[in-house]
Amino acid sequence: MSETKPDVFTVTEINRHIRNVIESNIPGMFVEGEVSNFTRHSSGHMYFSLKDEKSTLRCVFFKSHNLYLNFKPKNGDKVICSGKISVYEKGGSYQLNVSRMMPSGIGELQLKFEALKEKLEQEGLFDEEHKKELPEFPESIGVVTSATGAAIQDIRNVLSRRFPVNIYLFPATVQGDAAPPQIIKGIQYFNEEFPVDLLIIGRGGGSQEDLFCFNDEELARTIFTSQIPVISAVGHEIDFTISDFVADMRAPTPSAAAELAVPDRQDIQGQIKGYLNRMKYATQEYFFSRKMELQEMESTINAHHPQKILENMHSRLNSAVLKMNYNVNTKVVSARNELDLLSIELRELSPQAALKRGYSFIVKERKLLHSIQNVKKGDELEVVLSDGKLKTEVKEIEK
Repeated sequence: MSETKPDVFTVTEINRHIRNVIESNIPGMFVEGEVSNFTRHSSGHMYFSLKDEKSTLRCVFFKSHNLYLNFKPKNGDKVICSGKISVYEKGGSYQLNVSRMMPSGIGELQLKFEALKEKLEQEGLFDEEHKKELPEFPESIGVVTSATGAAIQDIRNVLSRRFPVNIYLFPATVQGDAAPPQIIKGIQYFNEEFPVDLLIIGRGGGSQEDLFCFNDEELARTIFTSQIPVISAVGHEIDFTISDFVADMRAPTPSAAAELAVPDRQDIQGQIKGYLNRMKYATQEYFFSRKMELQEMESTINAHHPQKILENMHSRLNSAVLKMNYNVNTKVVSARNELDLLSIELRELSPQAALKRGYSFIVKERKLLHSIQNVKKGDELEVVLSDGKLKTEVKEIEK
């Protein structure tokens, strides 16, 4: 009878299984304890432990989460941390990945705020990819705030000064439990019944309790789903509300929200003036360039005008005639000089020149006598000299 072989796991498999069980079954939590073994790494990450009288829990607070921490934790501080448990497989240990830290002793409102903030952030409601761009030149702005508060008056004053637009007020309570439903109704009214280009919600400051109506979950989700861009202006320079995080733009005050909502009229006028100056310069430059091109074309046309062509041909013909005359005259003079030389040579070689040098020639019967073979005794011959002729008779022939 064979025994069933038990399953055998590697250490890595066990640690991975434990990690999957813990991380999938234990949700985010708040843990209170005393900070010990605190270290801030050069990377910006914080490593520490939380302890009480009996136990210790290792924690890591990454830079991406601790960047906006408004106090400096140290050993011995009593704090409340929110985060999730994670398992480090390689070491077989677990730790708390901290996403928020606040001093211990914080009130119930802050704890609710941190819990809702953690929840909505994990859902992605604060992600930049969901933020809608504000219109550059809105024509109408809806405001959801108290009709009697300072916020609406501040918004009107700033808008009338910077860039007058149509302002539509949806009066709502902005303090207490009745505030969130009324603000939600205002946002829905402008989205569904009276569309505007931009929404501003908020109030003119107050205590944490006064502002807590803007930390309502349903209000946050209504802002997130609004098709109209929303500016949250709760009126507090330092503290943020959930509405600030989920809105498309956060302003510290209603006046600042109005400044973000519209451009400055004077800036626009300056930009228009600059554009006009650049257009003027570009126009002048364009016409100057075209003028230069036309002048160049005119020069080209003039150069190819029939009259200009005839003038050029006439000039070239005159030049050719002058050159030809010069060449002909030169050749005539050269030929004349050569002829003179030939004439001189010819005269030097003529019979008359030979006679003048003392020579003579004999003619027999009107023919020049070249040899004694052509004469005989008794022939009459004529001797031609330079200054006359002699007639003689051959008496004797000698060879």
